[in-house]
Amino acid sequence: MFGENGWGGARRGGVFTYHHYHSTAHEVLGIVRVAARPAFGGESGVALVLETGDVAVTVAGVSQCNPGAGEGFLVVGAYPRGQSWDLRTGEPGERPEVLENMRRVTRPGVDPVFHNEGPIAAYGAR
Repeated sequence: MFGENGWGGARRGGVFTYHHYHSTAHEVLGIVRVAARPAFGGESGVALVLETGDVAVTVAGVSQCNPGAGEGFLVVGAYPRGQSWDLRTGEPGERPEVLENMRRVTRPGVDPVFHNEGPIAAYGAR
């Protein structure tokens, strides 16, 4: 579904157990099986219960972490067409580069689930 809606580079697996983010791409996460409680937005961010069928989109620069999920947890992640992800963890000295990277990331032109009708598509490309 993500690919049909213009979000590619799909991967299957889990979510790292440490806080990380992408400065060069937005990311959609689709929960395929087993509920998890990933945290978004760093150490003082929010944790959400995501269950099979749920979808979460993180914008470039927002961290994510999955400190624990049940056995068999599976997620599909994908990225807007034309964006390739990097892996950042907030290391000292990376801030100037990632700020510039995030400034250049464009908004997705389509929603990964609803294509032209979804909440992300409502914002339009910039």
